Amino acid sequence: MSGLNDLYQEILLEHNSKPRNFRVVEPHTHYKEGFNPLCGDRILLYMDVKDDVVVDIGFQGSGCAISRASTSMLTETIMGQKIEDINQVFEEVHKMLTEPGAELDVNLLGDLEMLSGVTDFPVRIKCAMLSWHTLKSLIDNSSEPVSTE
Repeated sequence: MSGLNDLYQEILLEHNSKPRNFRVVEPHTHYKEGFNPLCGDRILLYMDVKDDVVVDIGFQGSGCAISRASTSMLTETIMGQKIEDINQVFEEVHKMLTEPGAELDVNLLGDLEMLSGVTDFPVRIKCAMLSWHTLKSLIDNSSEPVSTE
């Protein structure tokens, strides 16, 4: 299992040091801020959606390596996806991180399965889920700020 943990860690560190889509999307049709007051992680998520498809996504913000890596992986995963499909991915990521031992659709998760290593550190699950909750709120058109408190 050590080799698998090393792989999880390597991928998370890569996404943290070289985050994908770390930029403001202009123009954007959707915008949402997420904040974790317990650790100070803050992300700003920008999406351009046309005909219910994410044509561009980016993020800005600051936070721990897990938060930043999870957000980077989120942007790679949902680029080009239909909103209805993104909801399914959200549910699968949420289940993976909050229901240890649950049966998962690994085809739906793809590379996101690498985030499962976070479950070894329960206090960090909110870090990994911040961007996903922000995305879900953005999709659901919630005007409430997102907080993982």
